[in-house]
This record gives sequence, structure tokens and C-alpha cells, in this order.
Amino acid sequence: MAVIEHDMHVVFSLAQKISVLAQGTVIVEDLPENIKGHPKVQEAYLGTAH
Repeated sequence: MAVIEHDMHVVFSLAQKISVLAQGTVIVEDLPENIKGHPKVQEAYLGTAH
């Protein structure tokens, strides 16, 4: 089953595996506990600190 959702509270409560997309491309697929701190997710959605 696949669910497309932008509410991350819902995603983390339901998902066993998460695929994160940026500009239409999958940048990472991993377990929910590994997604928040994943460097590619951080860069795509939070930017990088300079």
C-alpha cells in the first residue's frame, strides 16, 4: 500500500518505509526513524548551514 501525505505526524505514525521526493525525484528511501536526520532530507528541505 502507498500513501501520499504531507503531514509528517501522519507519515511517521503510519509508515514502515518512507520515500522522500524533491523536485519529483526520490532522494532517499529509508525507515521512518532514519528519515528526519538523513543528510539528503536535511539539505533538500532545511538547507545547509554556512
